Amino acid sequence: MTPAELSRTVLHAVRRAVDEGELSVTVPERVVIAPPGPGGCGDYATSIALQLARAAGRPPRDVAEILRARLLGEQRFTDVVVTGPGFLNLSLRGTASAGLVEEILRRGRRYGHATTGFSGTAVQLRCPAEVRAVVVADAVARVLRSQGDFVRVECEGRPAPQWESVLGADLATRGSRTAYRDGTTRGPRIADRDVTVRPLPVPAPGDPLPLGRDAGRWALLHPAAHDRPRIPGDHLVQRESNPLFRVRYAHARTRALLRNAADLGFHPEPGPVSEAEALVAALGDHPRVLAATATHHTPDRLARHLVTVADAAMPLLPAVLPLGEEKPSAAHRARLALAEAAGTVLAGGLSLLGIDAPDHL
Repeated sequence: MTPAELSRTVLHAVRRAVDEGELSVTVPERVVIAPPGPGGCGDYATSIALQLARAAGRPPRDVAEILRARLLGEQRFTDVVVTGPGFLNLSLRGTASAGLVEEILRRGRRYGHATTGFSGTAVQLRCPAEVRAVVVADAVARVLRSQGDFVRVECEGRPAPQWESVLGADLATRGSRTAYRDGTTRGPRIADRDVTVRPLPVPAPGDPLPLGRDAGRWALLHPAAHDRPRIPGDHLVQRESNPLFRVRYAHARTRALLRNAADLGFHPEPGPVSEAEALVAALGDHPRVLAATATHHTPDRLARHLVTVADAAMPLLPAVLPLGEEKPSAAHRARLALAEAAGTVLAGGLSLLGIDAPDHL
């Protein structure tokens, strides 16, 4: 089950409480679903009770208990727990994780991308002729396009040609194109919806070109905009202290497991997987992270999320293949499918950052 589906389920519980007279509130259009915070539990959590409490004229925990009683009747939940001032924590049945894995494998690297085509928004990105600003603008443009926006990028000055040839920053021809309502360059122009964004991160303290495209882009994109990048840092070192290595290594491991499983004669098949709650939550959170990255123009948010997915995936991988004389079982096939889903999300996220996800590392 995806966060969007969970949002609809919680909204249905709110509507039922309103219809039955237990809450007197306006039903919101959507509910924010995210992994549990400190002190939380389960697979997902929502603060909807805190948001409705003032309008309902009741304490947030009372609102949460009203919604909890209705959510417990949903077959997809094994438990619903109220924590803190009124957070609802949702624990999903194994079939819910299977549904999420099926969706990821069906959509591939486009999982989390807009499914409705052109969003109707044209975004004009402008950036100074500084290497970090140019790379950040390029990554923001990639994520915005994944959410259905039409994007033009203009550099205020002459960018160094190596920023494109080495770092892969694509600024060519974007400034001369005009966006129209059908997402092409024909039809009624939508100038009334143009949005200008000017990424202004802290400039890079050194030249990232010697790092090459992948490590150079990661060095510029992983730190938050107000943090100073570490160049050269340890971005080329293959060890656990290097976040980029952990992300790419986790992806390469998932691809190797798929090859090894094929040699053993079995293939991924989504199903319930035990002790994988953190990974399932991180995978389910991917669409929200992409949307937030696009909204706030913060590719570092996506980079950190990929590290979270990789770190959550690694404990699962040793149990994917059967050991010794053990025969492949439904549990092995389910774990293989979850591993493939994790690798798919990692590859798709790296692609949006303009970074390669090699099958062999």
